[in-house]
Amino acid sequence: MIPCGTLDRAPWRTRTGNRLPVAAGAGFKFQHTEEVLSSSGPVGWMEVHPETYMVDGGPRLRILDAVAARYPISLHGVALSLAGEAAPDRAHLARLKALVDRVDPAQISEHLAWSDHGGVYFADLLPIQLTRATLDRVVRNVERTQEYLGRRILVENPSNYLVLPGAEMTENELLIRLTERTGCGLLVDVNNIYISQSNLGDRSVGDVLERARRYLDMMPGDLIGEIHLAGHSVDPADGRDLLIDDHGSPVADPVWSLFEHLIARIGPRPSLIEWDTNIPAWATLTDDVSRAGCVLDRYRFVGRSVEAAQ
Repeated sequence: MIPCGTLDRAPWRTRTGNRLPVAAGAGFKFQHTEEVLSSSGPVGWMEVHPETYMVDGGPRLRILDAVAARYPISLHGVALSLAGEAAPDRAHLARLKALVDRVDPAQISEHLAWSDHGGVYFADLLPIQLTRATLDRVVRNVERTQEYLGRRILVENPSNYLVLPGAEMTENELLIRLTERTGCGLLVDVNNIYISQSNLGDRSVGDVLERARRYLDMMPGDLIGEIHLAGHSVDPADGRDLLIDDHGSPVADPVWSLFEHLIARIGPRPSLIEWDTNIPAWATLTDDVSRAGCVLDRYRFVGRSVEAAQ
């Protein structure tokens, strides 16, 4: 483990009502069940993808119940298609609502992306045009989702791999306007920002980091309810390195640098280590959780509290 001042974040000490504790969390994976249920270590909360648990019964739900009894839970959806032309599927929303009622999550979030068109589902988070029409569409779908669930949600910034034509605003502007019109909050994925700035502009590390810092500096701290950190891979596509948001490795050093830059400005927020492919041993995952917790501890009295952001 990475040494740090105070890493005892047992869930029963950090739970603050129906909100995530201002601590570092981890994405729950079934292969870590024994460690998750037997010790907390540096992990203050757990994130799960609700689509894995939107079933009527069975071992998956029993395991989730056990995890939820020990840790605050964040539900991070991947299939609502908030930027799609159609409204979120009512059957999907009904299953999600049943899971929300069951586990009473501390937080619910989704992506600024689309994955459904004309009744055909694509197993990916697809990019959007930065237009007023897109904003109007996402506003309608976020409002429908929040009204149906009876909960405020957070919306996550995407990872980008190409520039779509016809932009009428920046991604930051679209996200901020979305919060103003719906009352939703923001989930800031620092890895996505680094990937996007690398893929869409000058590839020199200094220039990428400077653009990524400017992106982060445009995000109002009181809108940010959660932060994500993850690893990425490099694909030498068409003779130039394309960064892929695969969540399959430790968080990269530039992403750590951006995370600390953000926390130094806005103060601590619930911060998640995502690791969804090439799942490592629990000890490897919790090393990154510990490192994130150290950053939060260094800036514990900086900026507004998470209550202001939620």
